[in-house]
Amino acid sequence: MDQLDVGSRRGLPGIAYPERFLRALTEELSADFHGIFAAETIERYVLESYAALLRTSVVKGHLVTRVTRFAKDRLHALAEAKGAIPQDRPSVLFVCVQNAGRSQMAAAITAERSGGRVLVRSAGSMPAASLNPAVVSSMAEIGLDLTEEFPKPLTDDVVRAADVVVTMGCGDACPIYPGKHYEDWQLDDPEHASSDSARRVRDEITAHVDRLLEQLGAAPGAMQPR
Repeated sequence: MDQLDVGSRRGLPGIAYPERFLRALTEELSADFHGIFAAETIERYVLESYAALLRTSVVKGHLVTRVTRFAKDRLHALAEAKGAIPQDRPSVLFVCVQNAGRSQMAAAITAERSGGRVLVRSAGSMPAASLNPAVVSSMAEIGLDLTEEFPKPLTDDVVRAADVVVTMGCGDACPIYPGKHYEDWQLDDPEHASSDSARRVRDEITAHVDRLLEQLGAAPGAMQPR
């Protein structure tokens, strides 16, 4: 891909941006969010998302796909927060430090056990380069595939879009907004954990998730209007 150091006016100084890809992505997202966001907003989100993931990306071949997903989801969250996109289901954000274990587990389990009745996101206050292999393996054991997931940095837009914010050991990193429900789940960090430890954390998260879904009226077999 062509490289362009766009400097501090459009992005962060010292970063060589892949101009062709980012221009194409900006055009694609401008079409997706036509009438919602100005082109300048789309471009800024694309550049910021690329710079954020570049910091932790180890396999650069995955960067294009991940930036596309990350930028699109952030813009979708911003549109939800502004009321520009109607949302007929509760939204839950899971936040841990690295977004490599606990929050990824919680997001996948919530999405599966709610049957899609909850919109789920996850993020990390200090995202790692990749997911914990023991976590990926323990989730595969219960039929949940995390191989396409990746750590994402915590951004203001996803917090603003959430109805419920669940933190897991990230302290004061998550901004507080009125009108949102906050919970802190006390869970061991599975980083460097054995397979048995990862399974234990997974099962603890499942119990927490089931209680949360009951509160939201989104447990299996239940559906209440938001």
